[in-house]
Amino acid sequence: MPQIPEFNKWDKSQKKLVKGIYEWVEAAVFSLLCVSVIFTFLFRIVGVNGNSMYDTLQSGERLVISRFLYTPKRGDIVIINRYRYNQEPLVKRIIAVGGDTLEIDEDTFEVKVNGKTLKEPYIVGVTKPIDYQNEYKDKPIPEGYVFVMGDNREESRDSRFMYDIGLVREEDIIGKALFRFYPISRAGGLY
Repeated sequence: MPQIPEFNKWDKSQKKLVKGIYEWVEAAVFSLLCVSVIFTFLFRIVGVNGNSMYDTLQSGERLVISRFLYTPKRGDIVIINRYRYNQEPLVKRIIAVGGDTLEIDEDTFEVKVNGKTLKEPYIVGVTKPIDYQNEYKDKPIPEGYVFVMGDNREESRDSRFMYDIGLVREEDIIGKALFRFYPISRAGGLY
């Protein structure tokens, strides 16, 4: 009787190899899908461009942001979609939300929300009213809108420029900045 080559051993090892590759590909696809879902619905990564948030944030830094179950609050650093103007997103701090009244004192440059002076240890420069006082003085911020400013008040184009940026619709907020991860030397949570 002629000898038959031992294909069974070869088949078993080949099947084991194919099964191992299949499991590896399955795990890789599942991981990629999970990362895609996480970064589509829960978190995003954005870059800071410009000096309007200096010294809190600097140009070139990278942030992790989230919109998941987010309600805008005073003091939050947010990323604002500028699709209506075909421009890059803005990074600003929320100063007042819908229903708040806002005043920028022209003599002391203090910002008052609902009659109380804000404590703003993070700002650089003085807060000049620009065209805000003429447009909304003594009127509450409309519901569904927020008033934002950069921390570097003398170099920030923000809600004080009523005809350029003005009040921001809450639906135009991409998300809240949670964490700075680049550069590593400045990595950490944001206040």
